Amino acid sequence: MVDVVIPVYIKDPDAVLDYPWDWTDWLAPGEIITASQFIVSAGLDLNSSSFSATTAIAWLAGGTQGTSYLVTNRITTSAARTDDRSLTIRVKNR
Repeated sequence: MVDVVIPVYIKDPDAVLDYPWDWTDWLAPGEIITASQFIVSAGLDLNSSSFSATTAIAWLAGGTQGTSYLVTNRITTSAARTDDRSLTIRVKNR
Protein backbone atom coordinates (compact mmCIF):
# COMPACT_ATOMS: atom_id res chain seq x y z
CA MET A 1 0.00 0.00 0.00
CA VAL A 2 1.31 3.45 -0.92
CA ASP A 3 0.62 6.44 1.30
CA VAL A 4 -0.57 9.45 -0.67
CA VAL A 5 0.70 12.81 0.53
CA ILE A 6 -1.71 15.63 -0.25
CA PRO A 7 0.14 18.91 -0.90
CA VAL A 8 -0.62 21.82 1.46
CA TYR A 9 -0.56 25.46 0.34
CA ILE A 10 -0.84 28.54 2.56
CA LYS A 11 -3.24 31.24 1.36
CA ASP A 12 -4.11 34.63 2.85
CA PRO A 13 -7.90 35.07 3.29
CA ASP A 14 -7.80 38.18 1.04
CA ALA A 15 -5.71 36.59 -1.72
CA VAL A 16 -7.14 35.46 -5.05
CA LEU A 17 -4.61 33.01 -6.48
CA ASP A 18 -4.26 30.44 -9.25
CA TYR A 19 -3.45 26.84 -8.37
CA PRO A 20 -2.38 24.60 -11.28
CA TRP A 21 -2.74 20.82 -11.47
CA ASP A 22 -0.19 19.51 -13.97
CA TRP A 23 -1.28 16.09 -15.24
CA THR A 24 1.57 15.66 -17.76
CA ASP A 25 3.29 12.77 -15.95
CA TRP A 26 0.01 10.86 -15.52
CA LEU A 27 -1.28 11.22 -19.09
CA ALA A 28 -0.35 8.60 -21.67
CA PRO A 29 1.49 9.75 -24.81
CA GLY A 30 -0.98 11.60 -27.05
CA GLU A 31 -3.69 11.67 -24.36
CA ILE A 32 -5.18 15.05 -23.40
CA ILE A 33 -7.60 16.45 -20.85
CA THR A 34 -11.08 16.83 -22.37
CA ALA A 35 -13.00 17.88 -19.24
CA SER A 36 -12.10 19.25 -15.82
CA GLN A 37 -14.10 20.10 -12.74
CA PHE A 38 -13.14 21.28 -9.27
CA ILE A 39 -14.73 20.16 -6.02
CA VAL A 40 -14.06 22.74 -3.29
CA SER A 41 -14.85 22.49 0.43
CA ALA A 42 -17.54 24.89 1.65
CA GLY A 43 -16.14 28.24 2.76
CA LEU A 44 -13.51 28.57 0.03
CA ASP A 45 -14.56 30.18 -3.26
CA LEU A 46 -13.76 28.88 -6.73
CA ASN A 47 -13.65 32.16 -8.69
CA SER A 48 -12.95 30.50 -12.05
CA SER A 49 -11.25 27.53 -13.63
CA SER A 50 -9.74 26.52 -16.94
CA PHE A 51 -7.82 23.67 -18.52
CA SER A 52 -5.49 22.92 -21.39
CA ALA A 53 -4.31 19.63 -22.87
CA THR A 54 -2.21 18.79 -19.78
CA THR A 55 -3.04 21.25 -16.99
CA ALA A 56 -6.10 22.38 -15.03
CA ILE A 57 -6.14 25.67 -13.09
CA ALA A 58 -8.38 26.80 -10.23
CA TRP A 59 -8.58 30.43 -9.11
CA LEU A 60 -9.38 30.35 -5.39
CA ALA A 61 -10.50 33.15 -3.07
CA GLY A 62 -11.73 33.66 0.47
CA GLY A 63 -11.55 31.22 3.30
CA THR A 64 -11.47 31.69 7.06
CA GLN A 65 -8.27 32.30 9.02
CA GLY A 66 -7.08 29.06 10.64
CA THR A 67 -9.21 26.77 8.46
CA SER A 68 -8.03 24.11 6.00
CA TYR A 69 -9.95 23.29 2.82
CA LEU A 70 -9.73 20.31 0.47
CA VAL A 71 -9.74 21.11 -3.26
CA THR A 72 -10.04 18.27 -5.77
CA ASN A 73 -9.53 18.39 -9.52
CA ARG A 74 -11.41 15.69 -11.44
CA ILE A 75 -10.45 15.25 -15.08
CA THR A 76 -11.64 13.15 -17.99
CA THR A 77 -9.25 12.40 -20.84
CA SER A 78 -9.39 11.67 -24.54
CA ALA A 79 -8.91 7.99 -23.61
CA ALA A 80 -12.11 8.13 -21.47
CA ARG A 81 -10.10 7.85 -18.24
CA THR A 82 -11.21 9.79 -15.15
CA ASP A 83 -9.07 10.57 -12.11
CA ASP A 84 -8.87 12.95 -9.14
CA ARG A 85 -6.00 14.84 -7.52
CA SER A 86 -6.41 16.89 -4.35
CA LEU A 87 -4.59 19.55 -2.40
CA THR A 88 -5.21 21.33 0.87
CA ILE A 89 -5.46 25.10 1.20
CA ARG A 90 -4.63 26.32 4.70
CA VAL A 91 -5.83 29.88 5.26
CA LYS A 92 -3.47 32.03 7.29
CA ASN A 93 -2.91 35.78 7.51
CA ARG A 94 0.33 36.61 5.75
